Amino acid sequence: MKINASEIRVGMLLEYKDDLWQVIKTQHVKPGKGGAFAQVEMKSVNKNTKLNERFRSNETVEKASLDEIKHNFLFEDENNYIFMEPKSFEQIEIKKAIIGEKGKLLTENLEVTISIYNDTPITVDLPNQVTCKIKETDVALKGQTVSSSYKPATLNNGLNIQVPPFIEVDDEVIIDTRNLEYIKKI
Repeated sequence: MKINASEIRVGMLLEYKDDLWQVIKTQHVKPGKGGAFAQVEMKSVNKNTKLNERFRSNETVEKASLDEIKHNFLFEDENNYIFMEPKSFEQIEIKKAIIGEKGKLLTENLEVTISIYNDTPITVDLPNQVTCKIKETDVALKGQTVSSSYKPATLNNGLNIQVPPFIEVDDEVIIDTRNLEYIKKI
């Protein structure tokens, strides 16, 4: 699907120069002299390279058409995460490198959205919030400043995050999966 260069947004997938690119940054510039343009920083999904490109406002680019299908997480092995499509019970394997650090947030039967391009899984979107348990954290010191001072904590899945001083071991907390930050205590 062709879109105007002014419609490019962060996170979009574009087909450009015979490759699939994910938009990392975009800036729309209207200089005093000359026409407006979009400065776009993209990362290749296949080759893991970056590209800075400048598109004029009236140029069009090809937006990749993706199939987004809901799947449930089943389990993981050494190299892959295994998901199942709940309607057809079809299973799909996705390499751990595609999901990265956020793979530690996967729990059994967690519903995720998998974006598929030409029968190849490209991205896995977790729900915006997941519940985790605090495995270990420092003890809060009395008389610490009243301002929002955070302390390090390790979750039961091994991820390290910053939490408020009142959080203790075995507390359940809600984590934002987009930026791996503490939201609230349950």
